[in-house]
Amino acid sequence: MDTLSQDKAAAEPRGAVAIITNRRDELLLHLRDDVEGIAWPGHWSLLGGGCDPGESPAEAIVRELDEEAGLDAGSLRPLFEIHDWHGSGQLITFFASSWDGDETALPLAEGVKLQFFAPEHLPVLTIPPFIRDGIHRFLAARPGT
Repeated sequence: MDTLSQDKAAAEPRGAVAIITNRRDELLLHLRDDVEGIAWPGHWSLLGGGCDPGESPAEAIVRELDEEAGLDAGSLRPLFEIHDWHGSGQLITFFASSWDGDETALPLAEGVKLQFFAPEHLPVLTIPPFIRDGIHRFLAARPGT
């Protein structure tokens, strides 16, 4: 990669989200605040957020999980990247992890609520398209699907 390409990649706005599943293969979703000035208000999404200056997506997701819900990232593994062209404009890195706690007991610092959902309930939820795409990609790659 030449210097100009490296500079452009470094300047591109980045973010990170986590697909967190429990032992029942349910996915932890985050109902975002319904306020102006944020990407995808009032939508069910994944926990995560934008990278701070100089922060990698891996560092950002650890920070965001702790800040938003008091979650220890545990064994996060990177999955893939998807652009959020119609919301934040960021290139979002998706990570996966598992957690088997009570989501209602988490100290939610942003948004309305956290809830685990079985995959078959996702079609009726209002989810940003890039998040829905990432969840489908994750689910399709699971063994036995």
